[in-house]
Amino acid sequence: MTTAWKIDEFIGSMTAASINTTSAYASDVKQFEEWISRLKIDNPQLVTRDLVRQYISFLTTSQKAKRSVTRKLAAIRRYFAWHIRNGTLKTDPTTGVRTPSGTGRLPKVLTKEQLSALLSCSNPDVPEWKSSRDTALVEMLYGSGLRVSEVCSIDIDSINDRNNTVIVMGKGSKQRQIPVSEPSVLAVKHWLKFRNEVVSNAVVSNENRNNTALFLNARGQRLAPRDVRRIIDERALTPTHPHALRHTYATHLLDNGADLRAVQELLGHSDVATTQRYTQVSKERLKSAYGASHPRA
Repeated sequence: MTTAWKIDEFIGSMTAASINTTSAYASDVKQFEEWISRLKIDNPQLVTRDLVRQYISFLTTSQKAKRSVTRKLAAIRRYFAWHIRNGTLKTDPTTGVRTPSGTGRLPKVLTKEQLSALLSCSNPDVPEWKSSRDTALVEMLYGSGLRVSEVCSIDIDSINDRNNTVIVMGKGSKQRQIPVSEPSVLAVKHWLKFRNEVVSNAVVSNENRNNTALFLNARGQRLAPRDVRRIIDERALTPTHPHALRHTYATHLLDNGADLRAVQELLGHSDVATTQRYTQVSKERLKSAYGASHPRA
C-alpha cells in the first residue's frame, strides 16, 4: 500500500463509527487497493468510474453476497468522499456506480442438528464453568435473537427473571426490552453459580472488581465479539457465524405464525424491509417441506 492511499488517515477520521464498522471499512478499502494495484495503479487519483464498476463486477462474479458487495461499495464511496472533502481529489470515481440488482443470498438457518450441537457441550475436557457459560451464551443468542454486540453488553442486572425479559443496547444506542426463553433463564442461573468463582480466580484488578458483565472470560473480563465467535467455532458442526442463531430465531418465529411487525420489534430493525427477508426464508422452507412430504408434490 502506497502512502498516497492514506487509508489509516481515512479510518482515523471515522470517529463516530463503531469498532466493527471501522474494521470492516478498513478491510474493504484495502481489498480494493490491492485489487487496483494489480492494474499497476498506485494512486487513488488514477482511479476512474469504469475501474470501480469493473471491481464491483469482479466481486459479483466471484459470487459475493449482494449485501457484502453493497457494503464494500459503501466503504469505497465513503473513502473517496473523504478525499474530496480534504481536497486531495477533484472528482469522485464512485459517482453513478450501483450494485447489481438481485435479491442476494437468503439468511442461513441452522438445521436441528447444528442447533443441538451449539446448545450442548460434547467435549469432556471443557471445564464445567466454561461449558455452563457457553451454553447460557448460545441460549441467549438463539432464545432472544440477539446480535453478538448485544449479548456481550448484557450486565447481570439487565435480566429480569421475574418476567423473563432482558434489556439490551442495540444499533444506534437504541435500548429495547425483549423476552428471554425459559431455557435461557435456567442456563443463565446455572452460569451465575460459577461466575463469582471465575472472578475470584482471575487476577483481580480495578476493571474486574467493578465488572458487572454477565458473560466473562477466564480473566474476569467482559466477553468481546471475537470471544463469542471462537465459542461458536468450538461447538459448531460446520463453520458457523453467531449471526446464524439470530437468523434461525427470526425464521422459527415466522414459521410458527409470529407477526412480522412483532418480529421487527424483537430484532430491533429500524426498517421492516430488513425483517421481510425472513418471510422469504420461511416460504422457501415451507415449499421444501411440501416437496419432500406431499405425495403429489
